Amino acid sequence: MERIEQVSELPASWPLTAAVFGASGGIGAALCAALAAGGTQVIHAGSRRGEGPSLAGVRPFAFDLADEASIAAAAKAMRDAPPEWVIVATGVLTLADGTGPERTYKRLDPAAMAEVFALNTIGPALIAKHVLPLMPRGKPFTFAALSARVGSISDNRLGGWHSYRASKAALNMLLRNFALEMARTHPDSVIVGLHPGTVDSTLSAPFQSGLPDGQLTMPGDAAASLLGVLSRLTPAQSGRVFDYRGEEVPA
Repeated sequence: MERIEQVSELPASWPLTAAVFGASGGIGAALCAALAAGGTQVIHAGSRRGEGPSLAGVRPFAFDLADEASIAAAAKAMRDAPPEWVIVATGVLTLADGTGPERTYKRLDPAAMAEVFALNTIGPALIAKHVLPLMPRGKPFTFAALSARVGSISDNRLGGWHSYRASKAALNMLLRNFALEMARTHPDSVIVGLHPGTVDSTLSAPFQSGLPDGQLTMPGDAAASLLGVLSRLTPAQSGRVFDYRGEEVPA
């Protein structure tokens, strides 16, 4: 498995413009803050309510993962000056009605599975559908989506969490497909999945009890780590999934 080297060993890049889809969540807001702290001048911050962090350079916009028209409208607004980095910081583990990840196949429910896939797989894919065509040829850009280590098929030794695991595995496959397709016309592109670790957020809150000391990461720390990884990626790593330490997550 590949590991991204430290900043001192590889030239790092940092975007002047970026877009974060899912900026109202714990890690999404932290990503906006970390981008601003690193010198990003324009940060398009997307959420369902169209609200963003109160930071210099933040430009809030509204979108809904379940509404393709809203995603298309958000992308159209960025068409004249596409962001150099696009980060999809969305995802669901427990549904709004309290339905959590299934621990056995006996608990599979088609409606719940469809909703998990709509939010974890189809939504990010639709963002890619409308954002990737904006990217100019001959210039580097990065498209990243939050994934999860449990989406790794070869690393799955416990089973369970069927819909969540499968939705993230499907997302990883789509990112690989997008990377291969874009490389033909945009050889400087980087399209990857990111595993942030167990972040102290609404998503992980029901599952934090019993975690070993040091395993839970604060959103700000996770965001800084993920952006550090992104800043060191090259087109050679496109189509893969990396964790917050820069280690490749097996497929």
